Amino acid sequence: MSSNQVTIVGGGLVGAAIAYGAARRGLSVRVLDQGDTAFRASRGNFGLVWLSSKGGGMPEYARWTREAVGLWGGLHQELLDLTGVDSGLVQQGGFWLGFSDEEVQKRADLLAKIDREAGGIPFRMMEPAEIQQYLPDIGPKVAGGSWGAHDGMANPLFLLRALHSGLKKCGADIITGVDITAIEHDAAAGRFTARSRDGQSWISDRIVIAAGLGVSDLAGQIGIHAPVVTTRGQVLITERLKPFMDYPTNKARQTTEGTVQIGSTTEDVGLDDGTTVDKIEWLARRAVDTFPHLAHARLVRAWGALRPLTPDGYPIYQESETCPGGFAVVCHSGVTLAAIHANILGPWMGGLTDAPAGVARFRGSRFLGKNTRYASDH
Repeated sequence: MSSNQVTIVGGGLVGAAIAYGAARRGLSVRVLDQGDTAFRASRGNFGLVWLSSKGGGMPEYARWTREAVGLWGGLHQELLDLTGVDSGLVQQGGFWLGFSDEEVQKRADLLAKIDREAGGIPFRMMEPAEIQQYLPDIGPKVAGGSWGAHDGMANPLFLLRALHSGLKKCGADIITGVDITAIEHDAAAGRFTARSRDGQSWISDRIVIAAGLGVSDLAGQIGIHAPVVTTRGQVLITERLKPFMDYPTNKARQTTEGTVQIGSTTEDVGLDDGTTVDKIEWLARRAVDTFPHLAHARLVRAWGALRPLTPDGYPIYQESETCPGGFAVVCHSGVTLAAIHANILGPWMGGLTDAPAGVARFRGSRFLGKNTRYASDH
């Protein structure tokens, strides 16, 4: 194992995937994690492994996502073989469903633009009659939809468990219940010190700040501009039902356990991770409009969770110019991008490989322009 010590601040889906990618290559890895007190994004992730519609305003992100979904099957099998934990990957295609001709046409235009600009991202638009060959239970309000052959789904909580189990198998040190408030860089020694609220400290050669909603303040301490806003996602889940949905959709998906997950909202509500009656009702009505027989299903749980988001919706992956070896990561799609975070970012941020081609497009400095305006795309 390498003597170089890599510290990952944040043990959620993003931090754990990067840490696993470094640890599996033999690096000495330490994960500093808040634990269950953190605003865990995986709790509110709808669980889609989704390529369709990603990167409408940034072709580089579409290509990045295309590579990520292509690597997902390998990561799933590797974690299953190593840990015995099944991440729940089902990757045999997925559907986006719309309720009006205008909505469906807008979708078709977006997907055509992405495929034209990024390349290699095929799609197929379908009328309701054709969709019913794959999803027989759709309702009459579905006006049409798109099919993405690369799309699928996974279980975010099982994925997180698999990554943490994999880290332990690879010899990584996971320290929970830690709230990191300061990062210091010793330029002469080329080392970083992470300090927690309770006075503990850890020294390492390299550091990756992947602390979700806490990235901005910590990244600023090593010279990286990484603005983060919050978005709340509310999600519903039903009792276990007889299998009827072989493919995930943008409005509902049936898990491998038989429950139906319904979601999700996108709300700007600060740090409120609660649930609201109006959004729960909206999600339920939309699901019933999509699959009418869900009207008879019993809801067993509703919850909300906060997820980090940059102003334009695309990730930040950046090494500090003033503190080499220090990195910041902000990402909204911790499930979809898990495999590329492990396979590409882990080795890069661990110092084993050069920066990935095109990664400069994801620098946080893109938000520094005074007159820059953003259309959030996630």
